[in-house]
Amino acid sequence: MAISIDDIKKLRAMTGAGLADVKKALTEAEGDFDKAKELLRERGLAIAAKRSDRETSNGCVLVKAVDGFAAMLALKCETDFVANGADFIALTQSILDAAIAAKAADIEAVKALDINGQTAQEAVTQRSGITGEKMELDGYLTLEGENIEVYNHMGKNTLCTMVQTNKPAAEQGHLVPNLVDSEDHIESNMAKGWLTQAQADEARKIIAEAKVEGEAQLKMPMIENIAKGRVQKFLKENCLVDQEFQFGDGDKATVAQWLAKQDKDLKITAFRRFTLVAD
Repeated sequence: MAISIDDIKKLRAMTGAGLADVKKALTEAEGDFDKAKELLRERGLAIAAKRSDRETSNGCVLVKAVDGFAAMLALKCETDFVANGADFIALTQSILDAAIAAKAADIEAVKALDINGQTAQEAVTQRSGITGEKMELDGYLTLEGENIEVYNHMGKNTLCTMVQTNKPAAEQGHLVPNLVDSEDHIESNMAKGWLTQAQADEARKIIAEAKVEGEAQLKMPMIENIAKGRVQKFLKENCLVDQEFQFGDGDKATVAQWLAKQDKDLKITAFRRFTLVAD
């Protein structure tokens, strides 16, 4: 049967699939929209299964805050060509918008959200079928409460942050450090979300390795100093408040010192960060 251009446009608007894919699916389904949508979904599943072992090192990270609820979401893919595509970014934004509206608690809840009559996971799978690349939802983080500032670094959709403070701080909330403190505060920083389990484990590994290296020939004070130096270096590169603030006017101030200059009573109460770029 003949497939009208209006039918093609309608199904494309419903699914986001390419014109050629939509026309083919409608033709095979003899104009049945539900069957055509299922054909497009099956194509996406087949491609996703075929490329399941591929690495998704590119993608799009977006962040948004509405009425005291903030979230950031990463939709990952294989190449920067797909990641920079308008349709891919629009899909990421639509899923993030739905997550914000539903105040989704975790990535599994996000995957189950309704996106134009299908789940977010189905929408991602379908997009995978269109582009021919593996895609996956990843890196969903949230903050809730007052005084949350969100930031998409340079608008490149590869690094986003959410900073919550004890008082309004629109400008100061746009921090872009890596993630910091001393060994004594590892657990505290983990609880605040400023240090990941992997980073804490790495810090402890450094301490253990330094101890093993020195036990055979060094006195304990020397071993402790070696370990302390290595841990401080690691944490300074990976913890928020003690990291050098890159926009600190060249004065080598830490984040904590820079904030104190802006307002002595201003404190960071929560911090979230996600990046697709290796540190």
